[in-house]
Amino acid sequence: MSLSIPTTAERSRDELWVVRLGRVPYGEAVTLQHRIRDARQAGAVPDVLLLLEHEPVYTKGRRTEPADLPMGEDWYRMQGIAVEESDRGGRVTYHGPGQLVGYPIMRVGEVPAYVHGLETAMVAALGDEGVEAAAPKGRTGVWAGEAKIGSIGVHVSRGVTTHGFAVNVDGDLQPFSWVVACGGEGERVTSLLKETGRTGSMPCFSKRVAWRTAQTFGLRQRLVSTQRLLAALGHQPLSTDSVVYEKGKDALVVGGIETGRDAGPVERIRA
Repeated sequence: MSLSIPTTAERSRDELWVVRLGRVPYGEAVTLQHRIRDARQAGAVPDVLLLLEHEPVYTKGRRTEPADLPMGEDWYRMQGIAVEESDRGGRVTYHGPGQLVGYPIMRVGEVPAYVHGLETAMVAALGDEGVEAAAPKGRTGVWAGEAKIGSIGVHVSRGVTTHGFAVNVDGDLQPFSWVVACGGEGERVTSLLKETGRTGSMPCFSKRVAWRTAQTFGLRQRLVSTQRLLAALGHQPLSTDSVVYEKGKDALVVGGIETGRDAGPVERIRA
């Protein structure tokens, strides 16, 4: 009689693997997401949440227009900010040190419910820090009063998500003023630091976000090392020169949300 050995995903069916990376260049993070997505689609790993920060970068979504980068890409690069293409929907957004970026790679059903879940988790985590935030109907992203504090941009392919959310914690906000971020000209931005006056919030806030994400989606949080994740993906290492580890097809636009056609990739954007 042959034994049926359960896969990693079967053993971890109700888990959310939380992997805390350090500061990761955007391209490296995209490559890692694609590897996890492929493994998740194949049932080789459970749902995964990557938490990290990026080097300064503007990412250009599929609907980016030249006017969204009014200074010209060379000017931004001279300021030390990379400009990268992205396969997400939406337009331009900024990522940099001091901003918590979360990339959930999860199997989902109804995409609007998933996006609402991310908003709910972000609002709850900010509330845990004493910031009253909301995701108002008719506005994109998560707001603290009249200023935007977080954004969401999601790509879904074959039922599995990539990309995710970003929350301004204690980083430099000036780069937002140099572009038409997410298509919102003149949009005010804020951060956890500006709202609370507290420094050094990133470690605690990232834990709150992980917990609230798992709670919102009814999953058990499991902290997983980078090495454990890579082992599940087949031992293909990331570039150690560009990643700092912490120890231990078309689309319609409806109401500002992009939705794919037919059986192709589906995108929902609330950046």
